[in-house]
Amino acid sequence: MTNAALIVAAGRGSRAGGAVPKQYQKLGGKPLLRYSLETCLDHPQAGLVAVVIHPEARAAYQAAIAGLESHPKLLPPIPGGPTRQESVRLGLEALTDAAPTHVLIHDAARPFLQQDRIDALLTALADAPGAILAIPVVDTLKQEREGRLLAGPDRQQLWRAQTPQAFRFADILAAHRQAAGLELTDDAAVAERAGLEVRVVQGSEENFKVTGPEDFRRAEQHLLLALSDIRTGQGFDVHAFSDEPGRRLMLGGIVIPHDRGLAGHSDADVALHALTDAILGALGEGDIGQHFPPSDTRWKNADSAAFLQHAVSLVTGRGGIIAHGDVTIVCEAPKIGPHREAMRTRIAEIAGMDVARISVKATTTEKLGFTGRREGIAAMALATIRLPA
Repeated sequence: MTNAALIVAAGRGSRAGGAVPKQYQKLGGKPLLRYSLETCLDHPQAGLVAVVIHPEARAAYQAAIAGLESHPKLLPPIPGGPTRQESVRLGLEALTDAAPTHVLIHDAARPFLQQDRIDALLTALADAPGAILAIPVVDTLKQEREGRLLAGPDRQQLWRAQTPQAFRFADILAAHRQAAGLELTDDAAVAERAGLEVRVVQGSEENFKVTGPEDFRRAEQHLLLALSDIRTGQGFDVHAFSDEPGRRLMLGGIVIPHDRGLAGHSDADVALHALTDAILGALGEGDIGQHFPPSDTRWKNADSAAFLQHAVSLVTGRGGIIAHGDVTIVCEAPKIGPHREAMRTRIAEIAGMDVARISVKATTTEKLGFTGRREGIAAMALATIRLPA
């Protein structure tokens, strides 16, 4: 049994304002799309994840998922259509070769999806071909007629629909094919038109939709209130220079021109190792050696970006974000200054953060000690993370 998650991000998002569509605008230093994408990728029952994007938004999408491109669950982006309904159908068609058993269809504009709501939806599919998250209406509803408010429908039977909406894959694909060209309100309406039963699963007020500028402000406030467990971790790493001919010097995720690389089981990137340890320390999750032991041949000459990505995924898997990373590189040579901004950019890409939240500094030991003798390079790092209280 395979479960797929289809995230719909093909709209223009113009009502939110800004220079780019809302799904690519930053929230807490991360693109809005990335929140729901990381939630789905981190969910243990989601075997495949695909994103439907506007055909002209490929560059913005690639920037938004920087560091996640090689994730084993993530499929290539799917070009969407002129309407949401058509975009969903095209997304489902693109999943036919994978033939998942179930599919969750989610809007990228709902960043605060909770893992337990995914569990509840998938559980409901054991008894029905469809299930949606929804919240009961609690306000009294009125109808307006010629400037007058009149009695409205009974709220006891009204619910506010959310996403994800979950379905047995073959059923919803057939339903969307039958409804092609129509303009129904959501995927549940498509399913109901085809005669499929759709169960209601209790949603969450946190799973609200970001539509306009006021919603972005609400989302920022939600992050600050929800992620009130603020932690700081520190990391330190050191590697000697290698005598291996042709070994590259990796620092901060990029290749630095130098006559020698650093010795180590992996690529020996001391900057990324220190930052990875800082994040693990903030989480209380041990150190890099516990997660990637040097005795394991899988990590021979490995790109240290994978280590940092792993630490970041542990944070996002607990519903948190990395608020800031600060790295100090200690060496006499090479000169770090000319490469500082490239390092910041690459680290931000790997961690899925705004570059403004990454600092890279350099210093020397005034020719004292092993770094002063140019025998190796050291790095120190601090990381601040925010977790749900």
